Amino acid sequence: MSAALFLGLDVGTQGTKGLLFDAESGRVLARASSAYGLIPGLPDTAAEQHPSTWLTAIETVCRALFAQNADFATRVAGVAVSGQQHGLVVMDASWHVLRAAKLWCDTSTVQEARELEGLFGQVVPVGYTASKLLWLKRNEPELWSLVRHVCLPHDFINHVLTGNFEMEAGDASGLGFFDLETRSVDVEKARCIDNALPGMLPAMLEAGALQGLLNATGAELLGLPEGIPVAHGGGDNMMSAIGSGATHVGPVVVSLGTSGTVFCYSDQAIRDPEGLIAPFCDSTGGYLPLLCVMNLTGVLHEVREAFAESSLEALTEEATHVEVGADGLLFLPYLVGERVPDLPDATGLLSGIRPGLLRPGHLFRAALEGCSLNLALGVARMRKLGLQIDSMRLVGGAARNPLWQQILADVLGVPLTVQEECETAAFGAALHALWTIRKCEDPELSCEEATRTYLRNDGPVIEPVADNVKRYEALRERFEALLAKNFGASFPSSR
Repeated sequence: MSAALFLGLDVGTQGTKGLLFDAESGRVLARASSAYGLIPGLPDTAAEQHPSTWLTAIETVCRALFAQNADFATRVAGVAVSGQQHGLVVMDASWHVLRAAKLWCDTSTVQEARELEGLFGQVVPVGYTASKLLWLKRNEPELWSLVRHVCLPHDFINHVLTGNFEMEAGDASGLGFFDLETRSVDVEKARCIDNALPGMLPAMLEAGALQGLLNATGAELLGLPEGIPVAHGGGDNMMSAIGSGATHVGPVVVSLGTSGTVFCYSDQAIRDPEGLIAPFCDSTGGYLPLLCVMNLTGVLHEVREAFAESSLEALTEEATHVEVGADGLLFLPYLVGERVPDLPDATGLLSGIRPGLLRPGHLFRAALEGCSLNLALGVARMRKLGLQIDSMRLVGGAARNPLWQQILADVLGVPLTVQEECETAAFGAALHALWTIRKCEDPELSCEEATRTYLRNDGPVIEPVADNVKRYEALRERFEALLAKNFGASFPSSR
């Protein structure tokens, strides 16, 4: 075991990332990535990708990883996959993919989500898988008649790697018809969509169980020998929780990516009657109450595209010289609708425009502040549900931006620790594989016990600036007033 490497793959919305983790040294020895985008030309509310795109990216990433050292491929002891949540993959009786996958950020199923809320007696976020299934059955009936297997993105990849068709509670709890107490599919709710649906879903695995062994197809895809153990992995948020140490009560993590998430471990399910804070299971046997906002780094990239000659680094530098509050420019960043607050049809809004404010630095600062203020609304909701948030760990692809670090600390009003390993989904997948292998020898071993020595949270601490905290509190009141005036939304949070 001392020479073992663990392969973690994070199959996301904007690309796939992979890394090789050395259990002996506790270091990541190799990294690689492959970028891709959404299928172009779809309606504005649709967001889809071909599952074959993920497989091509995985192959590219693994080839790049193993090209860095000829010895690496011979040392891999385990594999796990982190995948974007809520996406819908459908296959026929021969396991052929029937259409492109509708993704978590697809908001074309608002009508179906609202209809299911009435049937289920609970909030069904538009991004969850349930409304996608009803939409597909209703809008593409001929294709639906061919569907025999339904799964989430990471379950599809696991099936390709092992031939086994199984799922785990963490990712599955984002289907929209899941029983948290029994950690299993709610069969009656699934039948509200289609009587045959329960039989189309993967079997459920226990936390920490092996998904299977790498088969010939998976071995060729990854460039590894057959027979290597594959852990069940999980949704990207569940793997990020492992990679950031949120496997026991205490740590609260904010992750900056295509979407923005805030989550923490809980030993009991946390239910939000408004449906804003997701009551997920985690992938270790516990629970993962989670805030997800749909608009985050994509908003920053939109501003960058508006100033084609500017980079994110250059825009950050310009925004650094703009005062807190962007001289009155306020950005409600709902470019693709929003999940929290529940505004799937919303559009972005710029308020306070005056001469001289439509400049790169002002717009970029307003985007950073708007995304942060919206995130803060959800954090207030988490506190109202009884979650204690005194400090946070900062992870994700955008976590290295120094200006955003300070804005977040000031807006949230708590110290932020920047974790050394920011790519926590791929890292968490590698650690999940390590835990799973060791759990085979020690069935009572918890994920927290197996992984805690590998987690470093001694990065820089960003303290909130008291004067800025007060200024952002006032700005948040203006943000909420604009939210109510323009979208008729009152946010159920407390101060």
